[in-house]
Amino acid sequence: MSVNLKDKFGTGKTPEQFMEGMTKNKEAFHDWYNRFSWPEGEQTFFQSLANRNDLRCLILASDWCGDVVRNVPVVFRAMNEAGITTEVLIMEDNLDVMDQFLTMGGRAIPVVIFTDADGNVLGKWGPRPVHVQAIMTAFKQENPDRNAPDYEEKIKEARAKMLQEYGEDTGYQAVIIKELHETLAKL
Repeated sequence: MSVNLKDKFGTGKTPEQFMEGMTKNKEAFHDWYNRFSWPEGEQTFFQSLANRNDLRCLILASDWCGDVVRNVPVVFRAMNEAGITTEVLIMEDNLDVMDQFLTMGGRAIPVVIFTDADGNVLGKWGPRPVHVQAIMTAFKQENPDRNAPDYEEKIKEARAKMLQEYGEDTGYQAVIIKELHETLAKL
């Protein structure tokens, strides 16, 4: 079944509106955005997309989410360089879209959705770099019962491991750029 999101075009926030309207994590988001630098050779690829007017990007996100705060600044930088029209759909206001892009049955954000000009979904990225997501995937496979007495303790451990995988610096941003490159190169 193909998904079409044309009815969502023009209903989201521009990257600038999202960044200015943040009520949570605004300083951290702006910090990651400002610390971004292009990995060797990648900027040229994204610039090469600027001559395409057939791609759109919709990002399911909310400012309370730590993965959004780390990952969306990188996506904003990449989409800006590529000249791809980008809108942020606030997850809580777009559960109809969110529920079409679940991660292992759950609402995980951000989800970066690429469509053509007619709104047909061509590809997606998210909610986090593959190596970071692998920790959550393993956790969910090992802990399927959310009501288990040790579930909360174990998910805290998994989240701590995920933070370690992100690292304290911007190195993870190059991974996101590489993964976005791979996704867009197929479109």
